[in-house]
Amino acid sequence: MRPHSLSALHYGWVILVLATLVAFGALGLARFGYSIVLPAMQVDLGMDNTQAGVLAAIHVVGYLIASLLGGVLAARFGPRRVIALGLVLAGFSMILTGLADGFTAVGFWRGLAGVGSGMANIPIYGVVSAWFSAKRRGMATGIAVSGSSIALIALGPLVPYLLDEFGRSGWRVCWYVFGCFTLLLAVAGVFLLRNNPAEKGLKPIAAGNNETAVREGFEDERPDWSQVYRSTTVWHLGVVYIAFGFSYIIYVTFFFKMLVAEGGYTTIGAGRLFMLMGWCSLLCGLIWGSLSDVVGRRYALLSVYLVQAAAYALVSLWPSNTVYIVSSVMFGITAWSIPGIMAAACGDLFGSRLAPAALGFITVFFGVGQAISPGIAGAMSDAAGSFSSAFLLAAIVAILGAIGALSLPDDRSRTEVATDSG
Repeated sequence: MRPHSLSALHYGWVILVLATLVAFGALGLARFGYSIVLPAMQVDLGMDNTQAGVLAAIHVVGYLIASLLGGVLAARFGPRRVIALGLVLAGFSMILTGLADGFTAVGFWRGLAGVGSGMANIPIYGVVSAWFSAKRRGMATGIAVSGSSIALIALGPLVPYLLDEFGRSGWRVCWYVFGCFTLLLAVAGVFLLRNNPAEKGLKPIAAGNNETAVREGFEDERPDWSQVYRSTTVWHLGVVYIAFGFSYIIYVTFFFKMLVAEGGYTTIGAGRLFMLMGWCSLLCGLIWGSLSDVVGRRYALLSVYLVQAAAYALVSLWPSNTVYIVSSVMFGITAWSIPGIMAAACGDLFGSRLAPAALGFITVFFGVGQAISPGIAGAMSDAAGSFSSAFLLAAIVAILGAIGALSLPDDRSRTEVATDSG
C-alpha cells in the first residue's frame, strides 16, 4: 500500500512544496525578515526611519530589476537554473548583510539580495503554472505564496530569541541564519525542481483529456515576447499591481516598528503579533486563489484590496491594542493573495512558457510601487513623529487599487489562450 501510494503522488505536488519553500526564502526571509530585524539594526547602525525606508526601497529596486530579467531568462534558459542562481545570490547577500558595518554597505547587500529574490521568486510561479492546469492554477499559486506566511510564523518567535541571546549582534546572527537556510533551498532546487511535467513524462495536475504534455525546448526556441508587451490586459494588470506594491510594503516595513515605538509593545510582544499575522496568512493564498478560480481574478482582487485598505486605515485612524490585533488579522487573511492571483492571471493569458515573462513584466509595476513608497512613508513618519499618516496613505492607494481591479475585463469565463507548451 505504501509504495503504491507514494508512486501515485503526482510530482506536481513536490513542485508545489518547493515553490512554497522558494517563497519562504526569497520573500519571507530576504524581504520580510528585514521588517522584524529593523529596530535592532536601526539602534546598532544609528539609522532613522527615512534611512530604513531607503534600505527597503533599495532591496525592492534590486527585485524590480530581476523581475523583468528573471522572467526573460527563465523563458530562455529554463526556470530551474535561474531560480537556483537567484537563491544562491540572495543567500550570500543576506550573510554579507550581517557582516556590513554601515548604511552604505547594508544598502549594497540589500540591493543584491533583492536581485536574487526576484530571480528566484518570479520564475517559480511560471513553474507552478506549468504543473497545474488553469482550473487549479489559482489554488496552486495561492498555496505557493503561503511560504511568506510560514516565514512570518517562524520569524515571530525566532528573531526575538536571537536578539535576546546575542544582544547587540543579534540582528547580524539573524541574517546569517536567513542566508544559510536560503542556500540550502538553492541546493534542493537544483536536485528536485523540474521545469514542466514533460520532463517527468506527465501531464499537468487536473489536465483535461485533450491536454498533452509537451517538452519545452528552452534552449532552442525563442519565445515571442511581443505577445506579452502588446497585451492591454497585461498593462492593466500592471497598473493595478502598483497599488499593492505601494501600500503593502509600507505596512510590512513599518508595522513592527510602530508597535514598538508607538504601541507600547516589547520586541517579543510585537514578534507574537507578527506570528499571529503569519498564522492568519497561512491559507490566504489558497483561499483567495481558489476563490479567483470560481469568481474570476477581477472580483478576487477587488475584495482583497478593500480588506487591506480597511486594515491600514484602522491603524492610522483608531490606534489601540485591539485595533492592532484586528488590523494584523485583516492583513493576514489577505496578505500574499494578490501576487498569487496575478501569477494565475498571467498563466491564464499566456500559458506556462510566457507566464514568467508576463509576471516579470507586471512585477516591474509592482516593484515601482514598492521602490517609491518606503522612503516616502519613512520621511512622512520622521516629519510627523508618527506612522499614522503613512498608513493612511497606504489605505488610500489600496482603494485606488480596488477601483482599478473593478475595471479589469471580466475573466470568469476565460479559457487558456495559450497552451502549456507556450
